[in-house]
Amino acid sequence: MLSRLLFGARISLTVGLFAVIMEVLIGTTLGAIAGYYGGWLDYALMRLTDVFLSIPLLPLLLVLTAIVAATSSRAALSFGVIVVIIGVLSWPSVARLVRASFLSLREREFAEAARAVGNNDARIIFRHLLPNAVAPIIVQATLDVAGVIILESTLSFLGLGIQPPTASWGNMLATASSDLQIAWWAAVFPGLCILVTVLAINYIGDGLRDALDPNMR
Repeated sequence: MLSRLLFGARISLTVGLFAVIMEVLIGTTLGAIAGYYGGWLDYALMRLTDVFLSIPLLPLLLVLTAIVAATSSRAALSFGVIVVIIGVLSWPSVARLVRASFLSLREREFAEAARAVGNNDARIIFRHLLPNAVAPIIVQATLDVAGVIILESTLSFLGLGIQPPTASWGNMLATASSDLQIAWWAAVFPGLCILVTVLAINYIGDGLRDALDPNMR
């Protein structure tokens, strides 16, 4: 039980980490471009963001993981599908956050000074503006890791996520659900791991917000 809990922690945290990295890369790039340039490009990217926000994530994940072929490598395929789909569909919140920051930062004096000395747009965005917007991005990413862990656990519990014999907290709960009367600990400990991990990550996000926000000091 302890070995499977430890291995399940690696699976759940890896899914959360890689999905959020993909989400942050896509959302930061698109949000920075929309906030810096504005105009029709901002309008087009924000309408694209609205389209992605209208897609229900969990039902789409259920459909896509259900059609993965039942082969010997199904667990690995499901792992890749979960990471890619969550990362590709979760970037709109980060994009809106970065866009809002860039709309105000691009009018600041240091941005005007960077343009005046001849810096190109890419250098202004990634060298001058993005470092000043990194605090809310880090906080959002930290909180999203917890959400991805819960989502992966939900999929595994429903039998459409990480497949046995690969251990994850979600499929451990699913396996133990039929034996609650004779082996309650098989369900309690994976559930406690999910609870404690999500709480810890949320507290880390709150702490980072307080530490990185000048108004909270």
